[in-house]
Amino acid sequence: MESTNPESNQDPPSVPKSLHAALRDLHRRSYPHVPNPPSCKKRASVALVLRVRPTYAHWPDSPSLPAELDPAVSTEQRLETFFSQSWVQHGTPEVLFIKRASRVGDRWTGHVALPGGKRDPEDTDDRAAAIREASEEVGLDLTTNDYIYIGNLPERVVNTSWGSVPLMVLCPFVFLSTRSDSPTLKLQPTEVASSHWVPLESLLSPSSRTIEYVDMSQRFAKRGGLIARLICRSLMGWMEFAAIQLQPNETLNCNTTPNPDTIVNQSSPSIFQRWKTCRSTNSSAPVNSARPLLLWGLTLGILADFLDMLPPHTAVRLWKYPTFTSPDLRFIISILTYRLRKRNLLHVKSGARTGISDPAVDSQTAALPVLQETNTEHDHNDVGIGGLGVGRYYGASDKASDGSTYAVGIMLRGYYEKLRVAIYVFLAWRIALGSMAAVYAWKFLRDCGIRR
Repeated sequence: MESTNPESNQDPPSVPKSLHAALRDLHRRSYPHVPNPPSCKKRASVALVLRVRPTYAHWPDSPSLPAELDPAVSTEQRLETFFSQSWVQHGTPEVLFIKRASRVGDRWTGHVALPGGKRDPEDTDDRAAAIREASEEVGLDLTTNDYIYIGNLPERVVNTSWGSVPLMVLCPFVFLSTRSDSPTLKLQPTEVASSHWVPLESLLSPSSRTIEYVDMSQRFAKRGGLIARLICRSLMGWMEFAAIQLQPNETLNCNTTPNPDTIVNQSSPSIFQRWKTCRSTNSSAPVNSARPLLLWGLTLGILADFLDMLPPHTAVRLWKYPTFTSPDLRFIISILTYRLRKRNLLHVKSGARTGISDPAVDSQTAALPVLQETNTEHDHNDVGIGGLGVGRYYGASDKASDGSTYAVGIMLRGYYEKLRVAIYVFLAWRIALGSMAAVYAWKFLRDCGIRR
């Protein structure tokens, strides 16, 4: 007679129920404050804004807050009351993203991001900066009773990707809308090109995972000129980063055209951009379809921390390590980092509170985990190859006050040091291969000359 496990027969928790548990846990155990590194005074904040979209069969009678959701009561009680409503229990939780306007000189031009920006001197704290930026960029007032402030996600030190100079500390804050109707957004035309409400369920789906291809040779333009850039691209190809293809439930495009002098000319996409579109888009999509919205880099790092709090807790397994398109370089990286990747994954799985921080790297910036470093032989701001790596800085440790672990930097610990070694091995291999080819070519030509 077969034995049955009652727990195995239970249906998985709904997304709203899982979201309630995650928000309650985040409020109880917010992540520690990260101080600025030496010689870096800038701080920036972003707002991760959540809402629940009601379904047709469970439409609420009124979009207003129930009387019980008085802001004077505790946050946990407000969450309990909100998620006890029928339309919330059967609704679709969503996250607000923006696509930044394409502007000349903007480091993150055209990227998918969360509302946010640099902290101003008049901001009382990092959360005030996130609230102000959300108001300026998308017109949301997060201080009203329509929103519940939950807490903060892990803070990061953001540095230049091709150097060890810290740019700022990035601070993410989570807010929950308690209204059932869609808020009216007012997009700032010089900052935001469009806004997108994306279901949490699609962000958690493995089918949404994809790759972003980045031309890293552009970073050599100022250092070695065009020749160095062409050599870099021909040798290593493009760099691949983990990404999520967004599938919005609701999109709003900015209806105001910014100053033409600030807009990046996108009338004729390059061959590389068209190639990226083909690689990133499903093969069944129309040939002339627009490039999909891809979440990657710094914003993916923030979302990965949050998504790993939700079932099925697969953010770590679905994420892929950065690599290159060149087959032999990819093979060398895979061999040299195999044991390290397995070890780091075991460390993440052994933690009580885990998530991927720091797939947060793009072509120009990298997010550094803030670790309690015990090995003082290393430079505390060493970031591996060209700033693409994990830096070290004395700040908050990767353990919360109750001892639980949230994998700040665990997945990428030591990875970029190995990646740097792999590139050196790759260059030596290519040089040796080229030398052997040159020797054989010389011998062939010499033999041909002797025969004549």
